[in-house]
Amino acid sequence: MIRKIQLLFFIALICSTRVFAAEERINSIAVQRFKESPVITNQFLTVNYNAVEKNLAVVFKAGNKTFLKNIIPKNANGIIKKKELLSPVFGKGSALIFSTTDGGTISFTLYPLQPFLFVEQTVKNSGKDVVDIQKLNPVSFSVDLNKPASRLKTLGTGGLLAPDQNPGSYVFLTTVDPVTRNGVVAGWLTNEKGSGVLFSGINNGLVEIKSQIDYGRFLLPVGTTEATETLLIGYFDDARLGEERFADAIAKQQNIKLKPRTAVYCTWYSEKNGGAGTEQSTIELAKFVKEKLRPFGLGAIQIDDQWQAGGQYNGPHRGFDRVDPKGGYPNGMSTVAATVKKEGLMAGIWWMPFARNHQDIEYRDKQHWFAHRKNGKPYETTWGGTSLDLTNPEVQSHISYVAKKMQGWGYNYFKMDGLWTGTVTEQVYINDGYKNDSIGNNKPLFNPMKTQIEAYRDGLRLLRHAVGNEVFLSGCCASQNMRSFGASMGLVNSMRIGPDFNHDGESIRTGVIRASRLYFLNGRVWWNDPDPSMLREKGKSAADPAADGIGSLTRARLLPSYVAVSKQFFLSSDWLPDLPNDRIEIMKRCMASHNGVARPVDAFDKSLPSIWIATDQKAGVKRNVIGLFNWATSTQTISSSIKWAGLAEKTAYHAFDFWENKPLPDISGSFAMSLPAESCRIIAVRAKSNHPVVVSTSQHVTQGIIDLMEEEWKSGTLSGTSKLIAGDDYELRIAGLNDGGKWKTDRASLIANKDETTIHVLPKQENGWLRVLIKSNKSGLVKWRIRFSKQAVNIRNKNNESRKA
Repeated sequence: MIRKIQLLFFIALICSTRVFAAEERINSIAVQRFKESPVITNQFLTVNYNAVEKNLAVVFKAGNKTFLKNIIPKNANGIIKKKELLSPVFGKGSALIFSTTDGGTISFTLYPLQPFLFVEQTVKNSGKDVVDIQKLNPVSFSVDLNKPASRLKTLGTGGLLAPDQNPGSYVFLTTVDPVTRNGVVAGWLTNEKGSGVLFSGINNGLVEIKSQIDYGRFLLPVGTTEATETLLIGYFDDARLGEERFADAIAKQQNIKLKPRTAVYCTWYSEKNGGAGTEQSTIELAKFVKEKLRPFGLGAIQIDDQWQAGGQYNGPHRGFDRVDPKGGYPNGMSTVAATVKKEGLMAGIWWMPFARNHQDIEYRDKQHWFAHRKNGKPYETTWGGTSLDLTNPEVQSHISYVAKKMQGWGYNYFKMDGLWTGTVTEQVYINDGYKNDSIGNNKPLFNPMKTQIEAYRDGLRLLRHAVGNEVFLSGCCASQNMRSFGASMGLVNSMRIGPDFNHDGESIRTGVIRASRLYFLNGRVWWNDPDPSMLREKGKSAADPAADGIGSLTRARLLPSYVAVSKQFFLSSDWLPDLPNDRIEIMKRCMASHNGVARPVDAFDKSLPSIWIATDQKAGVKRNVIGLFNWATSTQTISSSIKWAGLAEKTAYHAFDFWENKPLPDISGSFAMSLPAESCRIIAVRAKSNHPVVVSTSQHVTQGIIDLMEEEWKSGTLSGTSKLIAGDDYELRIAGLNDGGKWKTDRASLIANKDETTIHVLPKQENGWLRVLIKSNKSGLVKWRIRFSKQAVNIRNKNNESRKA
């Protein structure tokens, strides 16, 4: 009875005060009624309505390709209008708007500068009772890439699959021709109230895509109209670029301004002092990191599960506002945070913001704080604990209090685990492709007018408001239930996009599989967190006693090199003070993150891409690094044409192998290299010119993308500015001494910042190459200059050789 009164109260309140979302978001500038078939267009697309078949088709103007057919608005009643709309985010657009049988609309809009068709449904309750919407299917359409559907692939959260074998994908789904990369990218721009998913199949020889929004429970009061989620659809000659444009659109919609990331140490998997570690071990670790690794990019130490108090009933303890007196932090969490900060590092802490144990004594009189199942029992899931009702003001105050308290202890990095509990859905682990999580299998929330996704997003906003912009919010993890995937976008700084390391039996491939298929989100929507790169040589993890040792040096280089080249979020979880020097060396060369462009070359060829290219031009010249990764347990040959890899087709390139520390033969046309099992090759390539050029540097696997700030050739002089790390010998690898003539080194010198810094040319080791070594006891920018002259050609000998010929 109380719930019913509460429901009626909220309905009355909303009916009297709500300004409809459709009226807020869309300003109708002009309305045109017509008898003939309407058309809308922008510089990318043209949308045509077929009045006879009562469907839409979309043409990609650059190639005059009709790539979308049979676009059918669900429940349309035949009434259509053409309007000009004004979006507060995307500006003025043209729309075709269909009326639906329930009194709502489905709109198809094109905006300038946007290569997507925007599709949005509004729903209206014209009845006499509250409507409870569990899901919507706004539109379906067919994709035509001028290839049989059997030769196409779909790429979504579930992986790279045949269209009729894809179980469904959360947020996005790309239909692609792997041979050309031509493809159609469809994706949900928003997941504000509902969770957008996409399904694929084959119908009449074409790939058919069906859209769906899952709400679980979406109450629509009498007489009200609500805008639902927005779907984007676009055609791209290279579907990778389409996925990137989709991520850019999300960032624009959500006004995302990414916080800078640093490499992070996580205590959880450590073979020694794992779990949460201890006060003593964390302080020891902080001192080691300051001395050995902070200058190379490791900037935060995050304490994981097992520091907190509370009873243990189902998974972790959940007393996050106090410390377990029997644990490893007897002096409290603020003591160790202060020490970590004293060493120049950020202190991080693990917690579960949206779940508690309803069985704990402290919650005995607070059972109304929790969400409940339809049978009246608290909404508890395996390991997750009991979901808090995020619409309850008392719960909101509690979450804000705990977040502020931990921040007050000195923690500015929150690893927020079990986020799916905030959506009040079942744990579905491991969850990539669409699975039924029984969304809506609960009693109405304290505020019944809030959907579960809406309540979850409000919870994340509450956290941000509580701690401000100083705290880095790291989400963990989408794979526990993908409802937290789209619903977290715009509200977290990073997201674990896969399960715990090797939890799926894929070992080093666990995070890479997900990070590769979701690469386009990284650096645009959030930082992809593929979980720590394991470097340990042998031993077992405290968090996973059954885990085997990690293995050889070449295998140890594989995952960190991938993270570095693809510019993902770097984490470490080995006990660093005991790591051999060769493993510490790997960390030094891989932890820092570059800001160039990184793409998988064979993204649509295989489920786990083996070729990546990173590109940057900040130094005034174009730098390219090709990463070759053999994830298999047997030797593999990895090959590609340079055009397919993203390089200029008719250009020859100098090449340098970072881990082998040696030049390779020039690359032109194509390349093919044999890689041993579970190994990588990181190759810097630089277009040949008529003078010497810097191809590689020694500081980082990206070989100049991070550390070489400027490079210029002028009047026989090669000069540049490099960012040095104190005590780390810095080597320039210069090629082209035989390009445009025989170049002789006259002198290498420093232009500025000479204190405690030296430069000298190393003895020649390789034909046509030069190595220059810079040593410095200070970190900072150093300007250097190398003067060259052309060696004189013996004209007489040359003439004699001509006569003999």
